[in-house]
Amino acid sequence: MDQNPTSSLESQISGMGMFVGNFTHNLDPKRRLTIPSVWRAQVGKPESVYVIPDFHKKCLGVYPAAELARKLESLRKYSMGDAKARRFARALGGNSELLAWDVQGRIRIKDALLEFAGLTEGVILVGAMDRFELWSPENSAEGAELGVENLREVGPDVQF
Repeated sequence: MDQNPTSSLESQISGMGMFVGNFTHNLDPKRRLTIPSVWRAQVGKPESVYVIPDFHKKCLGVYPAAELARKLESLRKYSMGDAKARRFARALGGNSELLAWDVQGRIRIKDALLEFAGLTEGVILVGAMDRFELWSPENSAEGAELGVENLREVGPDVQF
């Protein structure tokens, strides 16, 4: 019988990429953030994530490589002659980063991204199904703490 039910769950979900729940963590003195072990299992292989600034809110999106590749497929459809698409790709690529976690599950996000999202000490990690988001406690009211009662309000056109 497995003595650690969490490790059994992690082995069952490895690489599925569905991030659910909320966690509150602090940046350590070196400004590293611990990714919850159950979410590290969701990332699968390679054991790394892309961190990108959100397009609409002051938070960061964290994507497994496979999921970000799916999202960027639409960008590949644009012609190399499309200046706006090239500018967008350059801005996104230049302001994002690929990070692998250390043996303790920590990542060190570059200062510019931490500043963009207002992450100085406390960090709220919010599961968003295909990714997770990093919010500062001050900005979390913008969307990170929606309750179950708000589901109908925020997603009326979503077929689920």
